[in-house]
Amino acid sequence: MILLNPIVLSVIVLSTLCLFKLPVLVALIIAALTAGLASGGTLTETMTVFVGGMGGNANTALSYILLGALAYTINKTGAATIMAKKISRIVKGNKLTLCIIIILVSMASGTIVPIHIAFIPILIPPLIPLMNKMKMDRRMLAICFGFGLKAPYITIPIAYGAIFHGVIKDSVNAAGLDIDMSLIWKTNWMAGVAMLIGLVIGLIIFFKNRDYEDIEGFDTELNDDEEVVIEKKHWLTLVAGIIALVVQLKTESLPLGALAALTFLVVTRVIKWSDIQDVLEGGIGLMGFIAFVMLVASGYATVIIQSGAVEELVDAAFRSLGGSKIAGSFTMIMLGLIITMGIGTSFGTVPVVAAIYVPLGLKLGFSPGAIVFMISVAAALGDAGSPASDTTLGPTAGLNADGQHDHIWDTCVPQFICYDIPLIIVGTLWPLFI
Repeated sequence: MILLNPIVLSVIVLSTLCLFKLPVLVALIIAALTAGLASGGTLTETMTVFVGGMGGNANTALSYILLGALAYTINKTGAATIMAKKISRIVKGNKLTLCIIIILVSMASGTIVPIHIAFIPILIPPLIPLMNKMKMDRRMLAICFGFGLKAPYITIPIAYGAIFHGVIKDSVNAAGLDIDMSLIWKTNWMAGVAMLIGLVIGLIIFFKNRDYEDIEGFDTELNDDEEVVIEKKHWLTLVAGIIALVVQLKTESLPLGALAALTFLVVTRVIKWSDIQDVLEGGIGLMGFIAFVMLVASGYATVIIQSGAVEELVDAAFRSLGGSKIAGSFTMIMLGLIITMGIGTSFGTVPVVAAIYVPLGLKLGFSPGAIVFMISVAAALGDAGSPASDTTLGPTAGLNADGQHDHIWDTCVPQFICYDIPLIIVGTLWPLFI
């Protein structure tokens, strides 16, 4: 019976524990032990395999820590406050202008200046009085953040995209299918198109006015007449971000890019020698949890791969699907949705879904490009809509600064409707034509 398969059991345990708000790290460990025990192993054997497999995502984890340190430094310079004042001057009461700016800044945070969601809790609160004055439905911005944070890394192999595509390549290769990195971005562009459609739909749905109370501390707009002084450290910080991007592209190593940027900031004394420890601790504070989730997810994937249950699951799924490609792609995408909604990270889910998708996809006759696309879409589904995702937690941290933006109904549900539904559709149909 397919429900008794060690992988299915572990996924059910993992998803259930996450839904009951058990920390993802603990849920992953318990799910890994479940898979090991269900496949006939002992606790000691399973834990040995689990710990041994954690090194599979060491490069990714290091990338997160170093980029967190870079983001922490950028935040300390006050660059976000200056940007908020600049944005306030440009917007001039136009909702769509603010939406476009947020999309561009979000995209830049994962590519040009790779600091991810760290900018949101600093940039957005000063803009809340402006949004209230425009009667702007903050769900519009939740949709904008979702697109800007997510679409670039799915489609472009730069910065966080390089991490995501690298994890996919390594996981697919480990599952027995040899692919080149270029296949990923050549295939994933359709996911970007689906998200663009979702973005347009979201902006139309949430364009109507919505009233918010003027809460004390968030009832004073930024002074547009106040002089904005851009200091030398701000320019140097921008240069550091560019250095991180260039080095990453030249070496194909994001950790080296982040390290080069941090070294530049130390040499130029934006980071004082005595502050290096504080910067590293700040980076760990911002991104350390995500980095460790990546390590644990790799260990979990190693356990389920070595359990021998992958072949059993593939055979059972293949028999139940009757060889139908469209039924197979839909089933695979929905399984990915269940897993990622529980874990809440597309990056951490890739090793898990790849271990299942590669052998099943090959049995169903899907091309390598189709398999890669389904893995990308299935993994990305959890980033939009999951309560535990950076793509939802980050926007809520900024938009709910005055307590008037609900995490589930104002961020997770709108993102799920606008992005996950289009991704499920293309994830099911597009692999049939690749």
